[in-house]
Amino acid sequence: VQLQASGGGLVQAGGSLRLSCTVSGDTSSRYSFGWFRQAPGKERDFVASISWPRGRTDYADSAKGRFTISRDSSKNTVYLQMNSLKPEDTAVYYCAAEPRGSSWLRQRGPSAWGQGTLVTVSS
Repeated sequence: VQLQASGGGLVQAGGSLRLSCTVSGDTSSRYSFGWFRQAPGKERDFVASISWPRGRTDYADSAKGRFTISRDSSKNTVYLQMNSLKPEDTAVYYCAAEPRGSSWLRQRGPSAWGQGTLVTVSS
C-alpha cells in the first residue's frame, strides 16, 4: 500500500485544516489507518486512528475534542480534520496504515508510512 498525504500549510491559532491521505496500491486489503506527527526535535507521536472494518476511532489526548479522523472508501482517502489549532500542533504530519489493527498501529507502529505534510500554526 502507498500513502500520499496532503493539506498541510500555515494557519493562525484557532483556525482549521483538513489533511488528506490518498491510498493506492493494495487498496483491497483490510487496513486500519492513522495519523502521527513529529514536531521539531521531538519523537513521532500518535495522533489518531480509524479501524477496519468498524471504523472505530481512537485519539491521543492532545487531539480529543479538536481533531476528527474519517475515511471515504469510495475515494480511497483518509482525512484528519483539525479544528481549534494551537501553536503546539505545529509538526510534520504523517499518515500510516496497518493490517493488524488500529491497536497495533498505535502501540507498535504501522507497517506503512506516507510522506509527511507540514502544519504550521502561528500564534
